[in-house]
Amino acid sequence: QVQLVESGGGLVQAGGSLRLSCAASGMTFSIYAMAWYRQVPKKQRELVAGISSRGSTNYADSVKGRFIISRDNAKNTVYLQMNSLKPEDTAVYYCNVGFTVPLFGSWGQGTQVTVSS
Repeated sequence: QVQLVESGGGLVQAGGSLRLSCAASGMTFSIYAMAWYRQVPKKQRELVAGISSRGSTNYADSVKGRFIISRDNAKNTVYLQMNSLKPEDTAVYYCNVGFTVPLFGSWGQGTQVTVSS
C-alpha cells in the first residue's frame, strides 16, 4: 500500500532554513504529482506547494519566493526547501499525492517545524 514518510523538521530561528523530505513507497512515484501541506492546531490543513509529474510547481502566496518544492524520482522523494522562515510557518508539515488536492486518503505522521522569533 501507499506509504508517505515525512522527515526533516525541527526548531529553527526566524530567518533560518530547513529542508523537508517525503519518501513515498507502494506507488509509481514518477507519474504522480505531489504536494506539501501544513496544519496548525484548530485550523484546517492548507496547501503549501505542489509539483507535477513533469516538474511544474505551484505555491501558496504566503510562501512564494521563500519555499522551493522539488522531487527526485530515482529516490521516490519529494522535498521542500524552506528559506527565510517566519514564526507563522510553524506547523506540522505533511506530504500527499496530487497537485492541489490530496488524493491519498491517509496522511503520514507529518514533521513538526517550529520557528522561533
